[in-house]
Amino acid sequence: MFAMDRAAPFWLRALAATLAGGLTPLAFAPFDIWPLALIAPALLWLCLRDQPARSAAWLGWLFGLGFYGAGVSWVYVSIHTFGNASVLLAGLLTAAFVAALALLGAAQGWMYGRLFGRGTGQWLGFVGLWLIWEWIRSWLLTGFPWLYLGYPLIDTPLALWAPLGGVWGLSLIAVLLGTGCLQLVLARTTGSRLLTAGLLSLPLAGIALLPYSWTQPSGAPLKVALVQGNIPQELKWESGRLFDILSRYQQLSWQAGQVDLLIWPETAIPSTLYRAEPQLRPFIEDLTRRGTGFIAGLPSVVPDENDPNRGVYHNSLAVLAPQTALYHKQRLVPFGEYVPLESWLRGLIDFFNLPMSAFSLPQGEQQPLPFGSHRIAAAICYEIAYPELVRHSSLASDLLLTVSNDTWFGRSIAPDQHLQIARMRALETGRWLIRSTNNGISALVDSQGKVNAQAPRYQSAVLVGEVQGMRGLTPYQRSGVWPTLLLALLCCALARVSRRRAARPLTQT
Repeated sequence: MFAMDRAAPFWLRALAATLAGGLTPLAFAPFDIWPLALIAPALLWLCLRDQPARSAAWLGWLFGLGFYGAGVSWVYVSIHTFGNASVLLAGLLTAAFVAALALLGAAQGWMYGRLFGRGTGQWLGFVGLWLIWEWIRSWLLTGFPWLYLGYPLIDTPLALWAPLGGVWGLSLIAVLLGTGCLQLVLARTTGSRLLTAGLLSLPLAGIALLPYSWTQPSGAPLKVALVQGNIPQELKWESGRLFDILSRYQQLSWQAGQVDLLIWPETAIPSTLYRAEPQLRPFIEDLTRRGTGFIAGLPSVVPDENDPNRGVYHNSLAVLAPQTALYHKQRLVPFGEYVPLESWLRGLIDFFNLPMSAFSLPQGEQQPLPFGSHRIAAAICYEIAYPELVRHSSLASDLLLTVSNDTWFGRSIAPDQHLQIARMRALETGRWLIRSTNNGISALVDSQGKVNAQAPRYQSAVLVGEVQGMRGLTPYQRSGVWPTLLLALLCCALARVSRRRAARPLTQT
């Protein structure tokens, strides 16, 4: 492998880059081969070394094809199974989605070749750019913050860094360790090896120095019940099913016994509260008499600020007992919850007409949900993947709550990836996390990101357990992504200095 240097043919580099991309998702749940999170990016860097910008762009794109092609293959399930697209059409749409995402890898490769293609410190430029492009991916075109390289490290000793730098910091460490170890082998001078070894020792030494916990318990534990209805996606939005669906959730809820807080998942109520209220009223009144709180996902409608005669729909979480409050989803899934270029695409195929694909973004900042003395930071489905969004909402909260309907993903790897992401949010913020889903994976996660209790997936179930409110803030909650971004920029600056020194003799001749 190390023979792949300047003389290696492009086809060999292309093959290795594609293979590296395809292997990287095996580092994530449910496979959890976490060393690949270090090895795969190092292999990509080996392919990119000393390549001109154009070649590096192609190699980055091929890595992206393998990375997203294997890592988000579950998109096909949503399009084909629930979007009613044919096998051919679903395959083409999935391929187009993967190819478009891979353009981010192409841009990253081009920038590496353009800025850092020479010098002994070029590996640091690769490390810095990786983190910068993960950050860009969190907001560009509403963002796709999935498969960040730090997630596979959540079950390793390096996870102690997450409360300081979040998943961003773990991503930086993963690329630093993997690429740095390769640089140790390739370095030609003792000075370069010593400098590299020193940099590699920093995250490893931190494991022995960092505290285990940054937050402390606050108040008595809450006994909670998560109701997993396992409603088939193809039946959920059918007219006439509302009564049966609500009846199933109510019957399952009574199995939980006496609890402090009852939670139903995303759009468990497949209707506005106005339509569901007659059937729910006796249930809510009984919960209130028992002193049980009740939070459920549902679509909500509010008057349009610009046109009071028009209603605007939101994907929402509602506190329905003992008090009332609403949280509206702030990050919507393209095509699943809104249709980009709606006037052109709506009606072309069934996939562009999915039920409840006309949600809107809320006006103004969303507040934590109140429950007694607790404040609960909410995230609906896809939102839990946005580190900065959850970090911000957690600042005034002592618990995290995420609800989801992962039925869209079938029996693919997506629910496992989704739970791993949610676990990272708990670890970053030092908060217990409640995860309620329609068919799995419903779970209670402690403030260290460990699963405390989990319901069986793909079946109706009720998960009962205790969660603990937490007080205090982690360093990541206070500072966010910016310290890690500054470290990434410092890596890039050092790589540029190295490149200029490498080019200096050429200039003199």
